[in-house]
Amino acid sequence: MNTQLKKGILEMCILYVINEKDMYGFEVIERLATDIDVNENTIYPILRRLTAQDLFTIYEKQTNLGAPRKYYQITTEGKKRLNENVKEWKTFLNGVFKIVGGTFNE
Repeated sequence: MNTQLKKGILEMCILYVINEKDMYGFEVIERLATDIDVNENTIYPILRRLTAQDLFTIYEKQTNLGAPRKYYQITTEGKKRLNENVKEWKTFLNGVFKIVGGTFNE
């Protein structure tokens, strides 16, 4: 798959899972890896970029295992971007399925 296309899809997926609940980086990777082939070298740079774009805020939580974990929390702007991305993605998928056959079921 084209790297840029995959990166855009992963951004939407990261926004989506963090919208479900605040997560720390490795938790995001574990959640996505259940359905998509991803690793930390892909996910952490996207998390940093989306945070720099003010789509996430970061806060720390203590753990019993040592250093505090950085949790990502979606911002209002992040929710707006997520909604736009999901809408565009569904429209895109509908078009692709019309071209190649089959149906897209939400």
